[in-house]
Amino acid sequence: MLTRKERWGLSWRGRFVLALFVLLAAGSLLVNIYSFLAVTHRVDTRVLVVEGWAHDYAIAASVEEFKTGHYPRIYATGGPVTGSGGYTTDYDTSAHVGEGQLKKAGIPAESVQMVPSHVMGRDRTYYSAVALRDWFREQKMAVGSLNVVTENTHARRTRLLFQEAFGKNVKVGIIAVPSPDYDAKHWWRYSDGVREVIGEAIAYVYARVFFHPSAQTAD
Repeated sequence: MLTRKERWGLSWRGRFVLALFVLLAAGSLLVNIYSFLAVTHRVDTRVLVVEGWAHDYAIAASVEEFKTGHYPRIYATGGPVTGSGGYTTDYDTSAHVGEGQLKKAGIPAESVQMVPSHVMGRDRTYYSAVALRDWFREQKMAVGSLNVVTENTHARRTRLLFQEAFGKNVKVGIIAVPSPDYDAKHWWRYSDGVREVIGEAIAYVYARVFFHPSAQTAD
């Protein structure tokens, strides 16, 4: 009726080593996760894109990138603005808002092109990239590479989703603009930093593991 089995378990030394390993791993994650998410990696291209929903500091960085990189044109992307209830017109999209900000910041009107998305809800970044991809095709523009400007921790997810939309034959560069509201090296000390890092980390895992473009939009 009874059996006796030998069971292996951790000694106090083993538990100490395991706890130390967990603490070191957590510390490493704490220090490095921001730089992982807020990646900047430019590619050699003449195409510059900015996500139209970005705040003023990212728009200003886009203007500087446009000038120093000698791009012929800058493209503003984005779907219906938050609170609009859905798509109504192109002039009620983040792409149009971004276009206006770029012009106000000094970029000539003929050098700015808004490319709005009509999709609202989840996966907005992906569908903004799809709208831009389709616009290039409609204009018969062969695009082999592009750089995208976005805000800090959103960068790695943006690059991933733009790559999904444009396909492996297009090189996607990314430029992450740090927020002026908190110190990126000590993001955990600020509520904005904690909210952005944790939120984007979860969103990136979702995009990497669970997001699969539909057959209607994917190449």
